[in-house]
Amino acid sequence: MKIALFSDIHGKILLPFKLVDLYQKETGNKIDFILQCGDMGAYPFIENLDKATIKHAQYDRDELGFHDDFTKVDQDIKAFLDELNINMICVRGNHEDHDFLDALEKENLDKSIFPIDVYERVFVCRSGLEQKLETEDEVLNFVGIGRIGDRKGRSEKRFIQDYERKEIRKLLKTKNTFDVLITHDKDDSSQRGYGMAEIREVLDNVIFHYHFYGHTGEPFKEETDFNGITQAIKIKELEFNESGILEKGCMIILTKENGELSIEIVDQKLTNKMTKFNWKLP
Repeated sequence: MKIALFSDIHGKILLPFKLVDLYQKETGNKIDFILQCGDMGAYPFIENLDKATIKHAQYDRDELGFHDDFTKVDQDIKAFLDELNINMICVRGNHEDHDFLDALEKENLDKSIFPIDVYERVFVCRSGLEQKLETEDEVLNFVGIGRIGDRKGRSEKRFIQDYERKEIRKLLKTKNTFDVLITHDKDDSSQRGYGMAEIREVLDNVIFHYHFYGHTGEPFKEETDFNGITQAIKIKELEFNESGILEKGCMIILTKENGELSIEIVDQKLTNKMTKFNWKLP
């Protein structure tokens, strides 16, 4: 089983799929699923954009990619996604239309993940619930925690909600071991005064082999978590730099084979083939 991981795509919903297609063609290795660590930029309605997205969208239409390409069927995109036949499972970030996502989540209370796009290729997983991805040979057990933490008691929907904390408290009682934790925010052990306390609590009480996160703006980083067990991976945001190329560590491949996990940091020689100027071309 191979999983491609990305974070902070900010409306460039199609880009992870295109990078996976490129990776498969260049390497001959099949990808089974995509996991995405939040800030999808899931804004189906322009009037609901937050201030940051409005600002960025003024000079970069890619910020509105969900609205433009994933709320109504484009036959070319549909044909590409159907042929690729890979789903992307995401956690919420702080830059999303949470009213839209809340409505879909309430419609799908019997499901741990739910589709959010017209092609049913982009899914959001509910925070704190145990999840499984399965192929013929392997099963990947993971948990997602979306949104960001807050130390000031604010209840805006970009911050973790009480019902999600309730699910996380249930998770803390499990005896299960998991392959992966995906979150948008990082834990709150940083000295810089931000992060999510609930993530720290989960990592201190539940065993995960890997923790993948985004959000912080930091470069790609791999380190052992404070718990001494989990490998923590900061995925570089999927953003084009001033030269129009993607930064190191924006695409990670997680492999599970014979029960063993390993990661590959996709080389920039591959990702550099997809630039700000050509990635939308057929």
